[in-house]
Amino acid sequence: MLILRTLSRGPNHGYGIAQQIRQVSGDALNVGEGSLYPALQRLLIDDCAVAEWGTSENNRRARFYKITSKGRRRLAQEKKSFDFLLSAIGRVMETP
Repeated sequence: MLILRTLSRGPNHGYGIAQQIRQVSGDALNVGEGSLYPALQRLLIDDCAVAEWGTSENNRRARFYKITSKGRRRLAQEKKSFDFLLSAIGRVMETP
């Protein structure tokens, strides 16, 4: 869900995705390569993202990922499930 949300802001390469998640979360979330790249591969296989080679901001060859319409639908579905879960946890925590 976090990767799809990051890609919904625009195409990005793997390192850029990890950095954006870390920055937006205030350094609370650190996505390592061992988690990031397998997740990106699953998104490609599931047609939730597409990738093409390009040049990064520091002139290195990088694979840039872009969310697809299927990925946007999946993001909306996962966000709805996440919001439902957060609400349920909140109710449990607030009940005496």
